[in-house]
Amino acid sequence: MRPALAILMIALLARTSLAAPEVPASPEAIDAIMRDAIERADASLAAIVAVPAAERTFDNTVGALDRTLGQFDAETSMAQFMAYAHPDPAMRAAGREAEQAWNSWMVDLGKNEAIYHKLNLLNAMLPPGMTPEQTRLLRHMLRDYQRAGMSLDPVDRAALAELEREINDTTQAFDTAINDDDTIVSVTREELEGMPEDWIASRTQSDGLYLLGMDYPTIVPILDLSPNAALRQKIWMARKRRGGKANVGTLEQLLQLRAQQADLLGYDHAADFENEVRMSGDAARVQAFYDTLRPMLRKKAIQDHALLTEAKRADTGDPTAVLKPWDFSYYLEQVKKRDFDVDGQLVREYFPMTKVRDGLFEIVQRLYGVTMVPKSGVVGEDIWHEDVEWFDVVDGDGEVLGEFFMDLYPREGKYGHAAQWGLVPRVRLEDGSIQKPVAALVCNFPPPTDDMPSLLTHDQTETFFHEFGHGLHTLLAQGEIARFSGTGVERDFVEAPSQMFEAWVWSPETLPLLSGHWETGEPLPEDLLQRMVNAKTLCSGMLNETQVHYGLTDLTFHLDPEGDLDTTEVGKALLGETTMFEPVDETWFQGSFGHLTGYQAGYYGYLWSRVFAEDMAEHFAQLGMLNPEAGAHYRATVLGQGGTKSADDMLRDYLGREPRMDPFIRSLGLENSSN
Repeated sequence: MRPALAILMIALLARTSLAAPEVPASPEAIDAIMRDAIERADASLAAIVAVPAAERTFDNTVGALDRTLGQFDAETSMAQFMAYAHPDPAMRAAGREAEQAWNSWMVDLGKNEAIYHKLNLLNAMLPPGMTPEQTRLLRHMLRDYQRAGMSLDPVDRAALAELEREINDTTQAFDTAINDDDTIVSVTREELEGMPEDWIASRTQSDGLYLLGMDYPTIVPILDLSPNAALRQKIWMARKRRGGKANVGTLEQLLQLRAQQADLLGYDHAADFENEVRMSGDAARVQAFYDTLRPMLRKKAIQDHALLTEAKRADTGDPTAVLKPWDFSYYLEQVKKRDFDVDGQLVREYFPMTKVRDGLFEIVQRLYGVTMVPKSGVVGEDIWHEDVEWFDVVDGDGEVLGEFFMDLYPREGKYGHAAQWGLVPRVRLEDGSIQKPVAALVCNFPPPTDDMPSLLTHDQTETFFHEFGHGLHTLLAQGEIARFSGTGVERDFVEAPSQMFEAWVWSPETLPLLSGHWETGEPLPEDLLQRMVNAKTLCSGMLNETQVHYGLTDLTFHLDPEGDLDTTEVGKALLGETTMFEPVDETWFQGSFGHLTGYQAGYYGYLWSRVFAEDMAEHFAQLGMLNPEAGAHYRATVLGQGGTKSADDMLRDYLGREPRMDPFIRSLGLENSSN
């Protein structure tokens, strides 16, 4: 391995055409960025239209349009991203306005008859020498225009454009209500009895009360560790009421708009419109997937529920005690301790954030031959918050492949979950240079304190690898088409590479690289790891039935032809049907279910992708989790491909066969099933 300084010096010589977009300095700067970018993009579209018919080629039409979109994203992405990450509310508001402007421009592009006409002309002549990727891009663009209503008459097309603008505005209103939610639960010191002292000491206090927000470092430890059932219930209820009834109303308005959009375009419902461009193809195949999976999960869930119910009855001394949703995580942790001698609080002492990060970087370096080099001379003004880290991704020959940011700790107004943003796509520009990809990883891990570093639970370590898996998909792209860069794959495949990367936090081959006691540096004991592995499938049935509930609820919301439904009643009914729990009155989880925008009718993709992820991970493990040849093959056939091929073709290329469901079934602790 070369010293980091030498790599950095070589990297400075590498040819790059676009650095990471600058962080805007003010709301006015965001407005100027959007205005200038839209003006440049409009000029590019006009130039495409103006090409004489005799001179029209793939490059000056389809290629030029793809480059225009790739550069437009690169110029505007940071301005939009500020809506989710900037600490200043005025900057977040300006970021939301930037996102609206981007969406409006894209709606207009989808109705641009002149561009559509030029694409059709090119399609009719099909210039010789087009590569499969180029043909795929042209087909996708024409499909997009059909889905944008170009075959409709002018009146219906105008109505569709107005609908799409309403959808964008309503989507943003829904997301904003979630991001700006400031739910606080006030509790006494007595209510926190039994919680770790370091956790209690890091909570905000006011006039003798502890103020508990809904961020993960606050709520997850309570649900996992608090012996106070009333406190667990109070926190669980507050979490399931975020966004408020007003945001439920916003969602139901959005569902009606999506249904109208699908109807205008000739689809039976929004679920078929959304899934047409995914691996599933339509809602019927998603339902068939669930029909296959649910009986297997239910068999395991019944066993899980009996185990946790027994644990609660033994703990409370009540032989008739009923397991409630807010009991699940607590008694799961209790059974891990009792039956497997796995204490999650002890385990987290072996996963300090810096050790996990450095170990992850080393794993990536060994597998893919790339090094993560911190940016030198970075100060707070260069980024949006002092917690943010900024890195170059440098290949073995010294070439800078891309850049990424990591924003890992919670704060007020920040996006509340874990996600990766592909800020800049890789694309070959008109002058032949490469626009390098840029990614941002946003998480909400426990922050460091004066007394100890940030310590991750094993689940949080898994989350970090998951999001970094998305980042690798963005950063190791090798294609030259912006549309297919990195995560530009089918939505129900996009989670597979990130889920696959979770396997490295379970492997005895790789855990020594990313674990070590925060005080002594001692590695995670082998016997503790084995007990963790033994407990891995604990309650897998109930856990995955929760995923089924989310996915089927999302799908059902989009199956109604009019989109006119009481989402609270639908969600409650499906909870009782798909999980072992009874519905809880006065809750409306869908009001803060952020995946209903972006993944609409597609949340099933998490379980769908998991099937492929487990198959790919098992295939990789057969060659060795740190085998660079295995890494090179995976990088070449999956990560580097992006969306240049269909997900089905990529899976066959990587696996050398058709995918199988058996590895996924085994990962649940179940017997093998039909493929």
